[in-house]
Amino acid sequence: MRSDVLYLILGWTLIALVFPLFFCGLITASIDSIELAIKAFAIPCLISLFAGLMMLSFGTHTNTSERLRDREAFAGVALVWPIAVLIGALPLWLGGVFVGPFTVDASLMDMARGGVNSWFESMSGFTTTGATVISHNMSPNCIPGTTADCINAQPRGLLLWRSLTQWFGGMGIIMLGMMVLSRIIGGGMALARAELTGPSLHRLRPKLKQTAFALWGLYLFLTFVEFLLLYFTGAMDLFDSINHALTTMPSGGFSTRDASIGFYDSVLVESIIIVFMFLAGVNFTLLWFIRDGDFKRAFGDEEFRNYLVYLTVAIIAIFGALIASGTSVGTSLRDSMFQVVSIGTSTGYTSTDYMDASWPLVTHLILFILMVVGASAGSTSGGLKLLRVNLAFKVAMRELVKIAQPRKIEQIRMNGEVVEQNQIGLIIGMLFVWVGLFFISSLILAIFMPGDTFESVTMVVASSLGNTGPTLGDYGPSSTWAGMNSGALIITSILMWFGRLELLTAVILIHPHTWRREEKVQSDRRAIALFRRIMEDEEKP
Repeated sequence: MRSDVLYLILGWTLIALVFPLFFCGLITASIDSIELAIKAFAIPCLISLFAGLMMLSFGTHTNTSERLRDREAFAGVALVWPIAVLIGALPLWLGGVFVGPFTVDASLMDMARGGVNSWFESMSGFTTTGATVISHNMSPNCIPGTTADCINAQPRGLLLWRSLTQWFGGMGIIMLGMMVLSRIIGGGMALARAELTGPSLHRLRPKLKQTAFALWGLYLFLTFVEFLLLYFTGAMDLFDSINHALTTMPSGGFSTRDASIGFYDSVLVESIIIVFMFLAGVNFTLLWFIRDGDFKRAFGDEEFRNYLVYLTVAIIAIFGALIASGTSVGTSLRDSMFQVVSIGTSTGYTSTDYMDASWPLVTHLILFILMVVGASAGSTSGGLKLLRVNLAFKVAMRELVKIAQPRKIEQIRMNGEVVEQNQIGLIIGMLFVWVGLFFISSLILAIFMPGDTFESVTMVVASSLGNTGPTLGDYGPSSTWAGMNSGALIITSILMWFGRLELLTAVILIHPHTWRREEKVQSDRRAIALFRRIMEDEEKP
């Protein structure tokens, strides 16, 4: 492992984080207080800047930018997230969203729990999971029995920072690096391959940096359009419109209200958000084709057609189940459309409590499937992605056909093109890792949550790996995750990280071979080469 390359990636990431921190600090000083801005943002700015400069000054060499390989790219991408999360947690902890060092009469244990809560909230933000632990018993800003809306009682500047963590995490920190820092870091394609949840690697422009600019431009444009539409509904004020626009396009789901979108009780607001959640679940390359007017290429995509059918079938099924349970036609259609698109794209907004008795068991099973599968590859949504599930299904069907017709040779195709065997192997490997990690994590989490039900534990794991947020069971749409102990919060935050990295990148990070010293690798290679020469000499007559 070339550590200097890692220092280069991480150092520039830390420096890049200074800009949004500084921006939020200015906003906080203007709408909250200068004192809060200094506590919450000035200190993290200095820490991030100092750490980044130290890494670049003492950890890199003059030729470091030319030494990036796939190994460093994958490790760098994996490590960027926890470092960004750590810096992102500081404003929440220092700013008093949770008990921190500036909280009056706080004990060390309370501050430690506040640190865990801040870490969890930041991880949930950057990974666009959307689960929250802001509650009356965890936030000093909320008084039980007095504060009606705990999330909305937080300082405006800190809520904006919370939303921005999702906005930056949605498109991917590395995609931002490809756009802004590609000249410095280099190796853009290697970084893009590691950022598997980001937009498709299909080049929309001749250069990868130009492609990153195009995708970020589209991302920014859609965010701005949604903000305008939400604001002019009249149901949301300026602040709420900005925050919900920032957390819809990344499929994040953080809201400024405890009741999420249900607080506004507006069909128009829900309709606008449904549209943009749907767009967030589409491969961004296809959105670019639509922008260019190439509708045939966009709507001819096999995954996009599956995406339409997948959501439509789920909406019809839940709509029918709600009608059968006695819910009115209008309410059933409204709730089924919103919750299917929200959970199916892993956004996690809620407009109603789907754990209510009026929602039968079959609706929960459908929501669970949506939570696990997710939306399109190349979108900002989480989950396994429809592309991978579809290809895995095709592989299974091919093997069944072989049983009946052993001599038949059938290629796996996607959009009429043959899928290479190594890509199929990667997909099958990822599905296997997901299933294995799901069961192992459920067992571990059950140890830390002995008082919870089987449904609650397994659904929390599925939600964390799928980066969905609100889940089923005791941690459904009307509850926060604040009832978990610190150990459970740390475990679920790691699962969010794994889910955001599409698992395999995280597996590469923890593999011992990834961290072998460069000198050791070179010596091993020389030893193998010497052994081969000796064997060749002995074979000569």
